[in-house]
Amino acid sequence: MSDGLEAAPAWYCVRSQLKHEHIAAGQLQQLPGVDVFCPRVRFQRATRRGKVWFTEAMFPNYLFARFGLRDLRLIKSTQGVAGVVHFGDYFAPVPDAVIADLRTRLDDSDLKVFPDAVQPGDEVVIADGTFMGITAVVQRLLPAKDRVRVLLEFLGRPVETEMASASLVKTGVNPRLD
Repeated sequence: MSDGLEAAPAWYCVRSQLKHEHIAAGQLQQLPGVDVFCPRVRFQRATRRGKVWFTEAMFPNYLFARFGLRDLRLIKSTQGVAGVVHFGDYFAPVPDAVIADLRTRLDDSDLKVFPDAVQPGDEVVIADGTFMGITAVVQRLLPAKDRVRVLLEFLGRPVETEMASASLVKTGVNPRLD
C-alpha cells in the first residue's frame, strides 16, 4: 500500500472487546485526528422485575472509527479495542455514504430509541410466564391498565388470551431475561 493511501483517513469497522463498545469509543475519541461513530439502541425489555430500559450497541462488539492506516497500531492498542476488521492484509474502508446514511437514520445522534408501546396488529414475543418465547399478534388494547388481547398459536390452534403489556416485547427485540 502506498504512503498516500495510508495517510488518507477513512472509516473502518473496529471490533471491541466483549461489551466494551462504549469504552473503546471513549478511548478512541481522545486520540487526535480520530473520529468515532458508535450507534446505540435504547429499548425496553421485560424482566422478572418488570420492564427495564436497556442501552446496547446497535452492532454488538463493533463501532466505526475514521483514521489513517498509519495509526493502525495505535488504534489496535487502545483500551477496549480488540482489532480492526480486515481480510488478510486488506483493511476495508467503510464508505463515507454508509456512515452518513446511518447517522441520518439515527436523526444525527448516536442513540436510537425504540418506543415499546404496542398497537393492534403488532407482532410480539411473550417474554415471561407460561407462554414465554411464543410469538403472538396484538388483537386489541384493553381498557384495563396495561392489558392487551393477543392471538397466538398454541398446540397447533389459534388461541386468544389477555395478558399484561409488560410481558410483551415487539418482534426484533430479543426478550432475554436477566
